[in-house]
Amino acid sequence: MESTIQGLLVRGKGILAADESSPTIAKRLAEIHLASTEESRRSYRELLFTTRGLNESISGVILFDETLRQKTRDSVLMPEVLAQQGIIPGIKVDKGAVALAKFAGEKITQGLDGLRERLEEYRELGARFTKWRAVIAIGDGIPTQTCIDANATTLAMFAALSQEAGLVPIVEPEVLMDGDHTIDRCEAVTTVTLNRVFDALFKHRVALEQTLLKTGMVLSGKDCSEQADLAQVAEATIRSLRRSVPAAVPGIVFLSGGQADEAATQRLNSICAVGGLPWKLSFSFGRALQAPALKIWKGSRDNVAAAQAALNHRARCNALAVEGKYSERIERVNGRETRR
Repeated sequence: MESTIQGLLVRGKGILAADESSPTIAKRLAEIHLASTEESRRSYRELLFTTRGLNESISGVILFDETLRQKTRDSVLMPEVLAQQGIIPGIKVDKGAVALAKFAGEKITQGLDGLRERLEEYRELGARFTKWRAVIAIGDGIPTQTCIDANATTLAMFAALSQEAGLVPIVEPEVLMDGDHTIDRCEAVTTVTLNRVFDALFKHRVALEQTLLKTGMVLSGKDCSEQADLAQVAEATIRSLRRSVPAAVPGIVFLSGGQADEAATQRLNSICAVGGLPWKLSFSFGRALQAPALKIWKGSRDNVAAAQAALNHRARCNALAVEGKYSERIERVNGRETRR
């Protein structure tokens, strides 16, 4: 687990989240007017994972159960394709969020049943780390303490089982950006949620040194009339993390959470430029990395090279942001070719 942690947190690299569930990947493919079939999903994943030079910016990839078992056209297992490039394969192990009984508007993530056995299988299939996502919504009267505590407990149980299986857990309590809440409200909810999560991890004897946190940036709700600027986002995010995340945690990887790709990169750069923090900071982006490549690909083999160039561009921009070296000039110059 220590070597996996070190590999994932290599300076100037981040994680590609390619772990969309079947319903979510179907929505993504529908955006390019492509039916979601086993073949279309395999072709898309192969496009992502065989991108030449991806390992220069990406240290790990989070896979979905189906993808972990799939093979390329050349009959090579997807985790092997990644491992051959020095990219660490991981696996999403939760089974999605469902309504929390008697708590309207709130959710609990399921998937603990049979998880110990599934983890053993995932390790045999090549996975070296795991991820579990919990969702915390902000709204009128929510989140409740019950919802936060229930999700914190399931995250802790998942993390303990992962470490028991020799797999590094990425704990992801995502505070959703849906709504009209202010950045101050987001900061307050994020801080309380993270404190509860780490309290639960401690109670379940999870080794923090072998755990990564995946969390959202502290942002204004997407429908809020006053959108915080880059400096405010960085300040609020760092303040929240300082008040809730123990220094024993080796790294924090940010999720994009529905942000536009360039906006996510700009904010990541602003946060990572702060410096002097006890944790390594990086990214674990899904749509903010994949969206340009998906739009270019459109399901056609003729567009694979251009789509891979777009993926590489976004990955490199975010890798620069991790070091606080991203700029709009780099975005324009390096992205010119992929946009043609």
